[in-house]
Amino acid sequence: MENMTRVFIAAMSVCVLLQSQVALSTNYVVGDSSGWFFGVSAWPNGKTFKAGDVLEFKYDVTMHSVVEVGKSDYESCNIPSDATTYNSGDDKITLSNGTSYFVCGFPGHCAAGMKIAITAN
Repeated sequence: MENMTRVFIAAMSVCVLLQSQVALSTNYVVGDSSGWFFGVSAWPNGKTFKAGDVLEFKYDVTMHSVVEVGKSDYESCNIPSDATTYNSGDDKITLSNGTSYFVCGFPGHCAAGMKIAITAN
């Protein structure tokens, strides 16, 4: 019986830790009420992101998409053919530790400011 009690307590501790990890993450709507749109590149300024936080990209699928790229592609607004592309209009992307780069995949949109770089610690 004592072993069962210890197993139960250990299982409950794991559950509490998992719930606290979920509770510590934050969901961010990219661009706030404007959503994923032109001029969003300054949106991350002043925000602190953590690994596990979720970016939610809301946009009109007939006008935009979200493409995750590397730093050099972000800087040059290049869209590699093998880049991960999202196009649901309500994409939820969990941040990993480090810097993530996102651009709009529609021609000319990245150059017009539809790109963000997010650093999560």
